[in-house]
Amino acid sequence: MPTDSELYNLYLSGDSSAYDELMIRHGDSLTIYLNGYLHNWQDAEDLVIEAFARIMVKKPAIKEGCFPAYLYKTARNLASRFHGAKSRLETFTLDGMEEEIGGAAIEDGLLDEERKRVFRLCFKRIDAELREVLWLVYVEDLSYAEAADVMKVSKKRIDRLIQKGKEHLRQELSKEGISNAYE
Repeated sequence: MPTDSELYNLYLSGDSSAYDELMIRHGDSLTIYLNGYLHNWQDAEDLVIEAFARIMVKKPAIKEGCFPAYLYKTARNLASRFHGAKSRLETFTLDGMEEEIGGAAIEDGLLDEERKRVFRLCFKRIDAELREVLWLVYVEDLSYAEAADVMKVSKKRIDRLIQKGKEHLRQELSKEGISNAYE
């Protein structure tokens, strides 16, 4: 299976089917991510299409292995402009997304539906910025550097946010009687 960078380079060489593959590979997860901000599936889908279209038209030079981060950053910027207020972006939630992410990596290892429900409840209780960074790193599998680029913060801040997010999530899970989510 070709990497994202290989597909993007094929697209730049004139192979439009390579770009179709990139859209198939990242479209759904990007839509879910944007819906976490916009709370509207139609708007999220529209902005996903616009993000891909901008990349197709501008054909930017994207570093090797950085296509997902570039795509998410583009989409996040579009969402920010779409609502015109940064405060709206600070409300990243999983509301209405449970069905879409049922098997996502962030929930892997939870043994039953009740524990999954408790996990989602606890995840919703932590700060929006912490939810977002955990989502980008553990669900979308972005590196710390890529997540930093998307969130427009330093890599060091991402590291601190990840540690803080994990700790807050652990505390919330502990309140619900779960001391180890992977038991």
